[in-house]
Amino acid sequence: MLTWLVWLGFMLGCAAVAGLMFPQWWPSPRGLLSPAWSHRGLWLGGALLVVTLPAVSLWWWSQSGGTRMLDAYEDGPAPGNEHVAGLLQGEQLVPPPPLPPEVFVTAEVEMVRPMLSTADRRWEQMDAEFVQRLLKVFQIMKEQHGYQMALLEGYRSPERQTLLAAQGPQVTNAGAWQSYHQYGLAADCAFFKDGHLVISEKDPWAMRGYELYGQVAESVGLTWGGRWRMMDFGHVELRRRHTR
Repeated sequence: MLTWLVWLGFMLGCAAVAGLMFPQWWPSPRGLLSPAWSHRGLWLGGALLVVTLPAVSLWWWSQSGGTRMLDAYEDGPAPGNEHVAGLLQGEQLVPPPPLPPEVFVTAEVEMVRPMLSTADRRWEQMDAEFVQRLLKVFQIMKEQHGYQMALLEGYRSPERQTLLAAQGPQVTNAGAWQSYHQYGLAADCAFFKDGHLVISEKDPWAMRGYELYGQVAESVGLTWGGRWRMMDFGHVELRRRHTR
């Protein structure tokens, strides 16, 4: 009964809108009984039926069998992506132990990543969902490819972002609040090998690692900076709607 009332209301609404837009369609009271208006009324009623029937049928179908969702808007993981499926099913990974502070202050590291010694590497400062996806990347890189990943920087304050931007585009093009780092949704990572950080992509071993890292990051729904015009091989971020 409710379905028919909704359908009838929708048809009347369409008729009212049509009357406002095309007043010439509506006759005077005397003209309602004329054969011409009867013929026109049949056409108008048929048109309203064609317009409203699909929408009302879809609404009835969605209400008749419990909660349903169109395929294009399905809320589950993409078919075949076992990594994302595992994350969404409640798998909780634990951050690795922090690396010794001295590995971040060597001359080689400072040359590639200025001011890295003062970067924030606290996992709890980042978004929880992003952390789980990034830890999944770390796990796959180690277990399947033999690369031990290292977190270089996670959350970044707007003040630090401004300082880095002042050093030029070779460091970053983003000003304060223009980077996903400020929202805890981005991280810069590299590799840890034989007690040292390996950051530079000039190392063939590291470059191969970055390629694998990008593939794995994208497989869990992260955006990899290695595909940007100004490539940032160690950068990944979790993009969300309404986050700038």
